[in-house]
Parts: sequence; structure tokens; C-alpha cells
Amino acid sequence: MELSKVTALMKATALELAILTGHLVLYPSGIVAERLSPSSPTTGRAAGPDADPSTDPAGGSTTGPSAGADATIAPGVRPVLLLHGFVDNRSVFVLLRRVLNRHGRDCVESLNYSPLTCDLRSAAELLGRRVEEIRARTGHAEVDIVGHSLGGLIARYYVQRLGGDTRVRTLVMLGTPHSGTRVAPLADAHPLVRQMRPGSAVLRELADPAPGCRTRFVSFWSDLDQVMVPVETARLDHPDLLVHNIRVSGIGHLALPVHPTVAAGVLGALDAGGPVTRGAHEGETGAASVA
Repeated sequence: MELSKVTALMKATALELAILTGHLVLYPSGIVAERLSPSSPTTGRAAGPDADPSTDPAGGSTTGPSAGADATIAPGVRPVLLLHGFVDNRSVFVLLRRVLNRHGRDCVESLNYSPLTCDLRSAAELLGRRVEEIRARTGHAEVDIVGHSLGGLIARYYVQRLGGDTRVRTLVMLGTPHSGTRVAPLADAHPLVRQMRPGSAVLRELADPAPGCRTRFVSFWSDLDQVMVPVETARLDHPDLLVHNIRVSGIGHLALPVHPTVAAGVLGALDAGGPVTRGAHEGETGAASVA
């Protein structure tokens, strides 16, 4: 291995350890349910994330959004829902959430699914209920979702297999194992890990045709992601989907939700209004180096 690659890997590993340490400190704060954003009585626009408490995030209304409310709200301020990865919680998004808030995304919420969840499909159904609750509470017809690792796969299942493409405008995925990962073979005792293995039933479902899927997919993948084995598994390649793959250099798996370069890319992905080509591709400006 070239010296430059060894140096980059050592830097990325050191950063991963530092992020892991900080995340372990923050983890307890992410266990409790967050306070949700109440809707405005005049426009349906949600206030900031620290406003008065509302409903339990695990609950969900199936009522649609208020009639006409979304017409008074700029498309750039759609609610954003953050979805964490395996055995994690919403605390992983503390820094990304602050960046989104500072740049005009004043309705940013998170969903914690139980660490005891044994089926990705069940988590996707929970996500669907939460999306319906947000639409009803804020008056928005659509939301954006940012998912890290397994969270991205759960959101993708919701969009592709449960009709979520009519409700999710943009799905941003950070280090998501679209083709399955071979990391940590001893972890196969957990059903969710088995569903993230190459060739699993869930991944075969997601590889099925998805004609007319309306959601825009943006997938960030890192060349030093040691959880994605091989690293290219975090690229989304599907001929029926509107996809933009973005390669990130110099950081690992845990850094994806917290690194400022990635956060800037997430903002750009959420705010982009133009179409992307069906089928996975690497944008001309899609490679971001943070080394």
C-alpha cells in the first residue's frame, strides 16, 4: 500500500476513534424522545426543534396534510427527518441538525427505532407512520429524509416498497449498504445484520423494478468506510431510480453524519431542485475530498 494511502487511513481511523468517544458521551441524551415541532396555526409551518412538546414520535396519525397549507410554504423548507443506523440513536445527528437549522431548515426531527427491532420492514412501517404524522402536523405534502447506514436502507425500503415516494421528495443516504456489507461476520446472529448481507431477501426486494419512483436519491459513500465491505456497496445502482452518488475521500463510517464537508453536501442535496438522471451515476462535481 502506498504511503499516502496508509497516512490517509491512519488519519481516518484516528478521527473515527475520536468521534466514537464523543458519540458514547452523547448517546444517553439520544435515548429519550425528543420534543416535536408544533405547527403554526396560520401556515402549518413548524417551529424550531426546541419548541413545546407535541406527540410521541413513536405514535402516528394517518391523517393527510391540511388542505392548501403547503402552498404557503417555500419548497426549500420541507421538514427533514433524520434516521440513525444500527444500535444507534438520534444523538448521532447533533452536529448535522445544527447545520440544517442554521441554514433555514427549522423543522428537523429524528426518529428512534428500537434496538430490539428484528425486521427492517417493521422499522420502515414505523417510519411511514412518523412521516404521515409530520405531514398532518406541519401541513407539508412532502418531507426530506437523511438516513445514516441502516437508516438509509430503512428509508429506501419505505420509499420503494411502501409507497413513500409520494411523500418523500429527497432521500439522502450516508454510508448505506445498498448491495450488502460483509463486515463483522460474527454479527450475523442479529436478524437486522443478516438483512444487510449481500443477497438477503430484503436487498433482493430493493433490487426489484421500481418504475415511476418519484423520490430523488442521493447516496454518499466513502473510500475509507471500513463498515462497508466493499466500500462501493454504499453506491446505489438501480436503473429505475433517480440517483446521484457522491464519493467522499478521507473519512470513515462514523464521520459521515458529523463531518462539515458532508454536511455541506447534504444541504446542497436537500436544496437542489433540478432533476437527476435515472440510474446511478457519479456527478461531475460529486467527489468531495476531506483528507
